[in-house]
Amino acid sequence: MKTIMAHNPHDTFSLSRRYLPWKKKLSEEDDADSMDEERSKPSDQDPKKTAPTTKHQQQQNSISSRKKFSAIAVSKLRSALTLGRARFSSSGLGSRVVGTLFGNRRGHVRFAFQEGFNLTPAFLVELATPTSVLVKEMASGLVRIALECDKKKGREGEKKGAGLGLLEEPVWRTYCNGKKCGYAARRECGPDEWKVLNAIGPISMGAGVLPVPVPVPGGSDNGEMMYMRARFERVVGSKDSEAFYMMNPDGNNGGPELSIYLLRF
Repeated sequence: MKTIMAHNPHDTFSLSRRYLPWKKKLSEEDDADSMDEERSKPSDQDPKKTAPTTKHQQQQNSISSRKKFSAIAVSKLRSALTLGRARFSSSGLGSRVVGTLFGNRRGHVRFAFQEGFNLTPAFLVELATPTSVLVKEMASGLVRIALECDKKKGREGEKKGAGLGLLEEPVWRTYCNGKKCGYAARRECGPDEWKVLNAIGPISMGAGVLPVPVPVPGGSDNGEMMYMRARFERVVGSKDSEAFYMMNPDGNNGGPELSIYLLRF
């Protein structure tokens, strides 16, 4: 019989591992012995309590913990978005607003700025200018209306850090294309104003005369009710300056026909 000789000890080990599965047999015998020992031990505890956690259970626990973490994160995100939205809409207006000019032909004109046509106006002001005069000005060219007011120093509200917002100022000096036009007063949107706004309806842009007489403060005997509605771009310069630029339809770049500036000095 030919003897198998190894050139070095490493060859001997490799040959024995290749042809004799020692490791596999020993591991199988050890596993069998350990299982016999476990079966022979007395069971003093509840098997449900002593049973090791399976891989499936670990996965379920991991998934539930991730769902709980996601729910907490979503809750925090929603609360942050809600707070941010409340801060942004504290004045009731965003960057794009609905502007409505209306008034009896021989009465005073009013401006109302709303976030949406069916929402309460965040800013409603009555000018001393008659509606017919302003319509003629707009027909002749560009109209720039500036509303100015003074800062009231030493007010109790300012001492407490709760000063009026710019849109909450009650009285304004009015200038139309550089000419002084008396004073404007801030108004609340009452039932008469709502009749006009509701009569115009969801029109986003247009001008005309209401088909039925709609009473407003000042009486319905001041002529026909005229109105003009358009989209305005609102630009906030600071807490003491804002501007409203009428957006032209169809992308016309000729400049806004009507601009309104609010300034507090």
